[in-house]
Amino acid sequence: MKKATWSLLSVLLVLSLALAACSSNNSGGSNASPSQGAPGSPSESSSKPVEIRVFAVQEQGIDLATNKFTQHVEEKFNIKFKFETIPSDGAKEKRQISLASGDYPDAYILTHYIDQFSQSDLLKFGQQGVIVPLNDLIDQYAPNIKAALDSNADLKLLNTAPDGNIYGLGAYTQCFHCSYPNKMWINTKWLDALNLQMPTTPEEFKNVLKAFKTQDPNGNGKPDEVALSGSTEEFGVRVLPYLMNPFVYNDDRNYLNFSNGKVESAAIKPEWKEGLAYVKSLYDEGLIDPGAFTQNAEAFKKIGENADAEILGAGAGMHPAIFLELDGARAADYNPVPPLQGPSGSFATHDNGGVSPGAKFVITNKASEEAKIALIKLADYMYTPDGQTNGANGMKGIDWEDPAPGDKALGENVEPKVKPIPAKQGEPPHNAGWSGMGHFYMPKDYRDSWVQGTDIYDSANYERRLYEATLKYEGHEPPELFPIWSLWVDPATLDESSILQTNIRNYIEQNALQFVTGNKDLDKDWDSYVKGLENLKLGRYLEILQSAYDASAK
Repeated sequence: MKKATWSLLSVLLVLSLALAACSSNNSGGSNASPSQGAPGSPSESSSKPVEIRVFAVQEQGIDLATNKFTQHVEEKFNIKFKFETIPSDGAKEKRQISLASGDYPDAYILTHYIDQFSQSDLLKFGQQGVIVPLNDLIDQYAPNIKAALDSNADLKLLNTAPDGNIYGLGAYTQCFHCSYPNKMWINTKWLDALNLQMPTTPEEFKNVLKAFKTQDPNGNGKPDEVALSGSTEEFGVRVLPYLMNPFVYNDDRNYLNFSNGKVESAAIKPEWKEGLAYVKSLYDEGLIDPGAFTQNAEAFKKIGENADAEILGAGAGMHPAIFLELDGARAADYNPVPPLQGPSGSFATHDNGGVSPGAKFVITNKASEEAKIALIKLADYMYTPDGQTNGANGMKGIDWEDPAPGDKALGENVEPKVKPIPAKQGEPPHNAGWSGMGHFYMPKDYRDSWVQGTDIYDSANYERRLYEATLKYEGHEPPELFPIWSLWVDPATLDESSILQTNIRNYIEQNALQFVTGNKDLDKDWDSYVKGLENLKLGRYLEILQSAYDASAK
């Protein structure tokens, strides 16, 4: 789920696809110590600020040069930033050009949902010496990063290359609602109008869609209802994963299953064929909008917000704002359908909450020793609650404050730590934080500590609505998940793996659509489809992934 525009909206609504949260004071928390005043720090070695060139993405509503958080950390760490800013469009290409030209800055601090260094980039530029390892800097000057790495095995694996070096830091943003992206939202007003119950099985869901299609639940006397729709624009809005999960676990990205330490493809299993047959039956009876397999998010939203009448029965989506206006009259009509119980269980796609491999923060060999120390201290500050909150959401007293008595945190039995200050209507952007560029370390307990109101249909409390919806999906993932988001593939096979991954994923998705729409016959063409995957070297791809997993397990 992840457009830059939605990410900015989500910050205002308190957490979303790339959101942030947490803390109770503005002192820097545990950062105030081993790192402050450490030998060789800029504050000891010189009273003159350390000038640091930084490549960064300029997000809408933010001027990094005059930004209040920029000024805060410049003063805190005796830095003077010289930002090389670029707009989000073409950010990756411009970053690559800057590296290829040799005229690159001291550091890159990126917005991870727009661009970041891939694992391949880190290994390549790290081994070339363009990007410097951070291990020693972390050991000497970053106690908060070190503590996080030591206490979180997934974080350590995510950031540590096969050669043992940490070439960069990724954005560790454990977004709870993002971690179960493939939800289904159903029109419960229509369920009530037709005296129907919330469906619990694939067959019950099919019967509900039939009723939506044929029984005029919007009451306008026209057969204009769209029983089920979705989009293909991004992960988390496709109809197939939710519909396939009662039959076989569908991870919606690489179509992998994992059992007893062995990785396998879901897309060649008999259960995959069975799931496709079910989806095809919905399509054949006109219960799935054909546009769900071709349209973008804008077209999907036009269905949800149809001007003449409410026509959407159910919509696939990580969150309903994909197809609805949160402040609109229909916003409260759609509620989550729990995972359907099918012949193989009631699975829900889980993807680790948007945590992705690679790095958003790197230091290059152009940085002086003083600059390296100042930069790692800055990153270490971002691993404290205050640093993360000030950096991602804006400064305390402007965009957030301490909770008041009676305020309730997002998570159950969690002490509230941060209370967002809502922006006033018509008020210009505060330019007090770095937004997505400031996302460094947001584990679930940090995000859960944000204050959130209890009326889930108030758009100001949207995150609680999503949190409560996600509780219906939590725990429905398989007992074992293949951790592809944190694995480092052997550099010798990295290019091969990347090509295989792309070709295999495209082939699976194209054929799934052909089987569902009837362009291919599930009985006549299934063996040929499986043979096609073999010809694309599915076995070799799984072998590479298995080797990466086995190496990490050691």
